[in-house]
Amino acid sequence: MTAVPRTQPLPPPVTALSRDDARRMALRAQGLMGAPDRRAGVRGALRHLGAVQLDTISVLARSHELVAYARLGAVGRTAVETAYWADAHSFEYWSHAACILPIEEWPHFAFRRRAYRAKGHRWHIMEDSERSCAAVLDRLTADGPLTTSELGGGRKGGEWWDWSETKIAVEWLLDTGQVVCTERRGWKRVYDLAERAVPDALLHDDLDDAECLRRLVAQAGAAMGVATRADLADYHRLKGEQVDAAIEGSGLVPVEVEGWGKPAWADPAALSAPPRGRHRTTLLSPFDSLVWDRPRTERIFGFTHRLEAYVPRPRRIHGYFAMPVLSGGRLVGRVDPAREGTTLVARQVSMTGPKAVPRVARALHEAATWVGCDSVRLDRCDNAQLAEALRAELTHMSDKPD
Repeated sequence: MTAVPRTQPLPPPVTALSRDDARRMALRAQGLMGAPDRRAGVRGALRHLGAVQLDTISVLARSHELVAYARLGAVGRTAVETAYWADAHSFEYWSHAACILPIEEWPHFAFRRRAYRAKGHRWHIMEDSERSCAAVLDRLTADGPLTTSELGGGRKGGEWWDWSETKIAVEWLLDTGQVVCTERRGWKRVYDLAERAVPDALLHDDLDDAECLRRLVAQAGAAMGVATRADLADYHRLKGEQVDAAIEGSGLVPVEVEGWGKPAWADPAALSAPPRGRHRTTLLSPFDSLVWDRPRTERIFGFTHRLEAYVPRPRRIHGYFAMPVLSGGRLVGRVDPAREGTTLVARQVSMTGPKAVPRVARALHEAATWVGCDSVRLDRCDNAQLAEALRAELTHMSDKPD
């Protein structure tokens, strides 16, 4: 009798998603579709996003404040800061960039702390690392949380990279996990001992690299809804091969997205919950996790965006801090804002067409109210007809009773 060869089980069918499916899944996963979860508030948004990027630029508000505003509406700015930092709820560390992270994620960045320790130094070299680090730890032990200037260090010269020995030491201790940034005070990092700032149950580096990476890939997938390998790597700035090693155990499932041309993975919860609900109309920080990855933004929204803050003024196209305008689940324009007293100034605006005019006007009006401005002024628009329509819409909104 001829033996019947065993057959390998067939892999499960891959779910096919349309472009619109992927776009809606991304919006819902990012908390920008459906009713905002006001009970969970800023802290709930942070836990779901997994990382909120920090940046020095402040136009209407700091970027991390704008992220909360985009999802929750007019949350008081002081309340946003308190929600992020109070009660050992979060810490600052290197994720997508310098980010606020939920304190529960401390164990999952052990792989990065170990990598720093294995490297042995930052790009700055300390003259006497052992002495300098010991001095910082002694001061924090004795005096509690301190900024760099309170520790007696800072920049030796006028350039940002010309750090003092104390600044190099405390940043090295931050990288390697002996010290934690527990908040920003006057935009200065406030450092404390990890053993004092991190709850005992979380203060460990017990997880191996594989488990850390599985968690971060899974978290990135949940925060994006659907993502390519490059998307997953970019979210917490992992390497492609780290994503490859972690993807199978992450719980994400393979999907095919119309027009993407590359393999993708989706969060099972995003696939099982139909992405429906009310869309937010809002200005977005260029550092918002919905749009911080420029290739992904172009792939999902067909919208090319570039931060021009570091581009020489004559070469700027859309302005210093052009903020994408989200409405109806699409990016419908850009606004480069400023403040003059109690006036929000739209220094430069571009829109996708006439239908975008009332949406951009609403986004500007609501943002002005949030930051305490009582009027909006349009300086420039790349389309003269749309400019007149936008001015008329803004006037109409300002005449409405609150």
